[in-house]
Amino acid sequence: MADQQENGTYERVLVVAAHPDDPEFGFGASIAKLAGDGADVFYVICSDGCQGGEDPSVPDAELSATRYAEQRAAAEVLGVKDVIFLGFRDGYLAPNTELRKAISREIRRYKPDLVLTHLPVRSLGIGIGASHPDHLAVGEATMSAVYPDARNPRAYPELLDEGLEAHKVKEVWLPGFDNPDHFVDATGLVDKKIEAILCHRSQFEGRVPRGDGGPGQWIKDRMRQTGEKAGFEYAEAFKKIQTG
Repeated sequence: MADQQENGTYERVLVVAAHPDDPEFGFGASIAKLAGDGADVFYVICSDGCQGGEDPSVPDAELSATRYAEQRAAAEVLGVKDVIFLGFRDGYLAPNTELRKAISREIRRYKPDLVLTHLPVRSLGIGIGASHPDHLAVGEATMSAVYPDARNPRAYPELLDEGLEAHKVKEVWLPGFDNPDHFVDATGLVDKKIEAILCHRSQFEGRVPRGDGGPGQWIKDRMRQTGEKAGFEYAEAFKKIQTG
């Protein structure tokens, strides 16, 4: 039986994502649910988002600034406390020790009970966009930061010099593309998720036909299909990992 528990038992939540807009597309309703239940939710965005456009004449720094502003606006819609941008170059992320240390730093700083991040392996049964190489890299780097890096005081001793003691994350949620075991009821939050997604205007300009209504319909369709698996009208699905 899939876990359908209420999500009011988490005090601090860290969402670690590759690009601006990834948190909203992947977890938007669940983030709103967690924040609404009283959790302090924080974002860590690993890349600068500079490849999130199709006009090569736009300078990288300009597009990054636009996407950072859009991300802050979307986070505010969902009740997120703060957004941290690590600033690694979009499209160049790798699960190396540099990225692992940067994520470990934020885990130790914010001390989350729960971490949400990307699936660290390619899923062939869904659209190819979900398995963007940056997503895979951030998923693997985050899992490595959760265990063993952030909890091991001997890992990255310079973090101890910064006053950041080791921290053990209790739980991780990964996208439930295959065999999910945890569902969040998003029935009352689907519109808020869409509102947050639409804050990322740069990602839709010139890409959505007029009168189409944007991404709202396909998001509702996908969340309705997920909800059917758990007995909800709309839902988001996860693979839940207890870190031991």
